[in-house]
Amino acid sequence: MIRGAGKWVSVLAVAVAAASVTAGARDKPLPAFERVMSLAEPRELVDVTLTDQDGKSRKLSALAGKPTFVFFGFTNCPEVCPATLKKLSLIQSKHAKELAGTRVVFISVDGERDTPAVVKDYLQSFSKDFVGLTAPSEDVRKLALSLSAPFFKDPPKDGDYNVTHSSRVFALDKHARLRAELYDASPEAVVGISKALLAE
Repeated sequence: MIRGAGKWVSVLAVAVAAASVTAGARDKPLPAFERVMSLAEPRELVDVTLTDQDGKSRKLSALAGKPTFVFFGFTNCPEVCPATLKKLSLIQSKHAKELAGTRVVFISVDGERDTPAVVKDYLQSFSKDFVGLTAPSEDVRKLALSLSAPFFKDPPKDGDYNVTHSSRVFALDKHARLRAELYDASPEAVVGISKALLAE
């Protein structure tokens, strides 16, 4: 028997327990809201490279540092995208104090038409604070699939086409990990999720 082994085992056990408590406090479940699905465990996402509305290259991991609400869409979207972005803009404006320290990111699923300049112009009508990201569709698809949010380019009609995509908003924590999915959630839910992620 090694002298003092019991002492070191006890110290190690205390250290492991303390680490578990710390991790648990950091990643504890988010509060429950209607039309919000919180993940039991944070999900790491594919770290794809995209281009922001100012033409600068950004990896998804660069979103780390503050909670982020991500929405996939495209600038030619007839209904879902403008409605969702308008709703997020109104929530952001009405609850500016509670949402300070969070951001909204729009990721285009139509890289063929949505250049950085097009995305920048599109977002100006909703909020100057929204971040727009675009990339070739195959790169965005990798990220979308890691979020279980596939999108499909519909057959062209009269020289134009639509892109079928998810209407969910995804909440990422300060480590750019997926923590919750919002399904047309209420402003109270958006604010509540924001507060919980900001407090971590």
